[in-house]
Amino acid sequence: MNRLKHHLRVEPYDYQREGIVYGLEHRRLIIGDEPGLGKTLQSIGIVDTANAYPCLVICPSSLKINWQREFEKFTDKSAVVLDNAVRTTWNYLLSMGVHQVAVVNYESLRKYFVWDIKAESKLFRLKDVVFCPQIQMFKSIIIDESHRVKDPSAQQTIFTKGLSVGKEWIILLSGTPVVNRPEDLIAQLSIMNRLNDFGGRGKFIADYCTDPKDKDAEPAVPLSELSRQLYDTCMIRREKAKVLPQLPDKTRVDLYVDISNSAEYNLAASDLATYLQEYTECTDWEIRRKMRMEALVRFMTLRSLATKGKIAQAVDFIKTFLDSGKKLIVFCSLHEIVDELQRVFPKAVTVTGRDSAINKQASVDAFQNNPNVQLIICSIKAAGVGLTLTASSNVAFIELAWTYADCCQCEDRAHRIGQKDNVTCYYLLGRGTIDHTIYSLIHRKKSIASEIMNSDDDIPTDEMYFNELVKSFLTASG
Repeated sequence: MNRLKHHLRVEPYDYQREGIVYGLEHRRLIIGDEPGLGKTLQSIGIVDTANAYPCLVICPSSLKINWQREFEKFTDKSAVVLDNAVRTTWNYLLSMGVHQVAVVNYESLRKYFVWDIKAESKLFRLKDVVFCPQIQMFKSIIIDESHRVKDPSAQQTIFTKGLSVGKEWIILLSGTPVVNRPEDLIAQLSIMNRLNDFGGRGKFIADYCTDPKDKDAEPAVPLSELSRQLYDTCMIRREKAKVLPQLPDKTRVDLYVDISNSAEYNLAASDLATYLQEYTECTDWEIRRKMRMEALVRFMTLRSLATKGKIAQAVDFIKTFLDSGKKLIVFCSLHEIVDELQRVFPKAVTVTGRDSAINKQASVDAFQNNPNVQLIICSIKAAGVGLTLTASSNVAFIELAWTYADCCQCEDRAHRIGQKDNVTCYYLLGRGTIDHTIYSLIHRKKSIASEIMNSDDDIPTDEMYFNELVKSFLTASG
């Protein structure tokens, strides 16, 4: 491991150093580690150590801001998220060195990189696509959740393949590079320009693929040989259980996402800031007390708006995570968020204030024991204590609790006796919203969390906490 001389701002774990070294040696590879092991850091470490800039990151929509933040946290490089504000200038910003990394979601590849498609029908091939010439500037490409491009005929796969052509550094990240069948690897190997290492597409299919209609059919070459060849040529994969001694018991991951209702949110935030300014200038104790109760209601409304604005990105994150085949515990408070998640994920079970004690237990039992139940949606209040959900080592918060103690109580549904893995806790935070204010405050105040009194609506009414909340919010509001 001493062979690695990096410039990262953090020291990677030993297995992450191993992944970076493997990537530097192989250059075109899949990092297939299980969720929570830091595939992002390893890929950034490869690109940064190789100085393979400019770099293009292709990822799910819900992870764009996270990639931007991670590059800027771990390196001295700047990343730009491709959106309408830079639609015509991103290539200039990169060529002038203002940014070294561009981040784009799969759905936007056509918008930013394709000039024309010379095909008469909706079905087209790579040779029909005219890419903008500026894509040649990218020296490296990171493709996050690469199993999303396992279908060779899908538009996003074709665009991703075209963007990867000729790149020296191509890093695919996926906890599940093979979702169902060996065929899932063909497009990913092609994107890495690795199919020839397996004898080409025809030989790969002849060796490892079988007729899906014949469930008893065996491949011509044992899949153990495919596995050996993958590890030898282009894949590194570790499981949480194998590297557990290197990991902390609990890891928190902050995921910043854009909200969809920013105009409505900003109006409410501006009104609250004006109201709080009046509150801070008021000297009459009784009026201040009444204003404080009104302000608490407005804070709750603002938090609700931030949560509602995150729902589309939360759905994207959950879908992406469940693709890994791992179970997930999701915490929120608003009934309408629970209802929307249940609509999108009808197989999910719930533990909320609306569920009877019998139904709650049935949901817990199903999540703990049924491999087909991947998602449990929990209310912060109804499921925050007492329950054991150790079938998953991954917890996601779509909505924030008000105190550090409440966050820990929810996290510890998974982090308790019986849990064999490091627990990863994902916090989806609305960028530019009260989420950041609350999240920062609860971590600053964790030492006095036990002293804070909670009212029935679960918002702290302690005056010291409230004054800190006001101060933090007004500071963030400028």
